[in-house]
This record gives sequence, structure tokens and C-alpha cells, in this order.
Amino acid sequence: MAEVTGISWATSTFNPWIGCTPVSAGCNHCYAETLATSRLGVAWGPHALRRRTSPGNWKKPLAWNRKAAKDGQPWRVFCSSLADVFDNRAPEGAREDLWELIRATPSLTWMLLTKRPGNIPRMLPRDWADGWPHVWLGTSVENQAAADTRVRQLLDVPAALHFLSCEPLLGPLDLRHVSTGDDRWGWLDSLSGLLHVGSDRVETRRIGWVIAGGESGPRARAVEQPWLQELRDQCGALGVPFHFKQWGGRTPTAGGHLLDGAEHLEVPA
Repeated sequence: MAEVTGISWATSTFNPWIGCTPVSAGCNHCYAETLATSRLGVAWGPHALRRRTSPGNWKKPLAWNRKAAKDGQPWRVFCSSLADVFDNRAPEGAREDLWELIRATPSLTWMLLTKRPGNIPRMLPRDWADGWPHVWLGTSVENQAAADTRVRQLLDVPAALHFLSCEPLLGPLDLRHVSTGDDRWGWLDSLSGLLHVGSDRVETRRIGWVIAGGESGPRARAVEQPWLQELRDQCGALGVPFHFKQWGGRTPTAGGHLLDGAEHLEVPA
């Protein structure tokens, strides 16, 4: 919730509330759960109450917006690093207040990352239409099974930009061959936005940014180099920005962030 974050793909983080529930393998060693329960005293899980953050914290994006407007520099806000905007158990009224805050800060680029993309359509504000120009929608995909479900759900919703966080990456990913959930509809190349139905190609929405990285912490699961190389090359072939955050290990910086001796820190313009 600081003005400047150590996350390489964001300027700041903002949490309207704190708390979440594990939903898949990528959640098993969640850094947010550890931080919330051990340092912030917030319970975690399906029966725990989410804790709304302070009024002072809610004022910060307004100050960031003024600074971004004055400086004319990009300001990307990761929301929510310690929660999920599209959680069913969000505090009453908090999500509606968040939409008002986002609406009031057009000089910020809001990045809403969720593991629950299926919830997005029924939780968006009424004036969402084709998406707000300063809001990017993303989902976490740790392996192919997650991609085959969540990518399709994410792209079902209009947005200025759709992105993926493949962190922690727990297996190989083929984003150019994603399930549609129905064999009659073939398969989706999510990086080109082409839906393959038999011999036909139908244009649809596509992923515009991919973030990838390994897990960190005392029980970190290792990410394999070929998984990252293949993901980087898939993005490169379609001109999709690719951002490699970290190898991970006991600490986030333990393995560095170079892939084949080079940085890959691309962010959409």
C-alpha cells in the first residue's frame, strides 16, 4: 500500500481491503496470506472476514492521481496485492466505493488482477460498457489447467487491456492453444486473438501483456528455464510485451531476474 512498490511491474499497490481464500495450486504458499496473518493480524480463508483498510489509505490514490496528472508520467497501480477485487466476500459497499475511487483517478492506470475472472461480469460497475480506458483486467495462471479456464473467462469481458500474471509459474504454458471450454468451438490463440473453429479463424479479444516469475519463500517451488523461455518466445512472436519478474527462491531476489542473460521487463505503452 506504499507510494512506491518493489514490484517491478507496478508503481504503487493499493488494497481496499485485506483477506482472501485459496482457490488453486498457485495459492498454496501465498505471500499475501503469510503477511496478512503473521504481521497484520488478518484471518484468511472462506469463513474469515475481510478487513477494509483505513480512510487514510483510501486517500492515497487521489494524491497519486494529482501527482501523475502534474508530472505526465505513467503511474500503474496494482490493486489488490493482499486481496481480490472480485472476491465474493468483499466487505459490504467496499467494491462500490472502489469503483468510485477508480472513476475519480483517471490519471492512474489501475491493474485489477484476480484469480476469479468468472466473477468479473456481475461485479463490474453499470457504466463499464467496453471498459474504462485507464483500467486493465488480469488473471493469474500458474499452469495450463488454470489458463484453459481463466483466460477464456477473462477475455469474455471487455477491457482496455487484458493481462496475465504467470506467477508462480508451476508448469509449461501454451497461451497460443487455450481451451474454449467447448470442443465445438475449437481452441483459442490468446496472444493473437484468433479463435480456431475447424478451418475458420474468428477474431476475438487477446492478451496484451504477460508477466511471469518463480515462487519465493522458504517452501518455494522451482520454476524451470524452458517454461520461461517458451513463454517469452510465444509473446515475442506476436509482439506481446513480456515481463520476467524473478526466478524466486527463499527470497524474491534470490535467483535474480535475468533470463538467458538478459532483462525482460516490458510493460505496455
